[in-house]
Amino acid sequence: MQKQTITDQIADSIAVKQALLDDTRILNQLKQASDQMIASYRAGHKVLVAGNGGSAADAQHIAAELVSRFYIDRPGLAAIALTTDTSVLTAISNDYTYDRIFARQIEALARPGDILIAISTSGNSANILQGLHQARSQGLYCLGLTGQTGGRMHDLCDLCLCVPSQDTPRIQESHILLGHILCAAVEDTLYPQTGKIL
Repeated sequence: MQKQTITDQIADSIAVKQALLDDTRILNQLKQASDQMIASYRAGHKVLVAGNGGSAADAQHIAAELVSRFYIDRPGLAAIALTTDTSVLTAISNDYTYDRIFARQIEALARPGDILIAISTSGNSANILQGLHQARSQGLYCLGLTGQTGGRMHDLCDLCLCVPSQDTPRIQESHILLGHILCAAVEDTLYPQTGKIL
């Protein structure tokens, strides 16, 4: 890949987000995803979030926005990032394999009606795929955040938001944008005019 200037990188990031803005299908999918999250929360369920590397950081970021707050002071929303408990992660990796780190946690923590947000820029991470298989077997709604092709995870998700790019940094930047949009929609709907904007 040819070396990019600072302005090239900013322009590329803007171009990917403009492509999202211009894609009616993705905009409709975002509405569907937020509606599903809202319905799940109203029914007393929770959200689990999983990813590797930068996507692990995104998983934690999204969970934090739901548990703590986004724009307003309101009750916390149940969300768990499956990337944070080092004892659990290392035990599963040691006792089974690294590919099982999400599936085993889903087996232990998830209940039918919960939502799994699975994040993978390639859509092919083995532990994400196993997590999705486990989630489906337990009656979870599976929401994917991935890149342009969707990879192998595309067909394992009830809804897969595919960022129109094959460049990992640009995909990750868009994933957190999509996560923020979902958090805002959930908060706005479940707690309209509640609390104060912070």
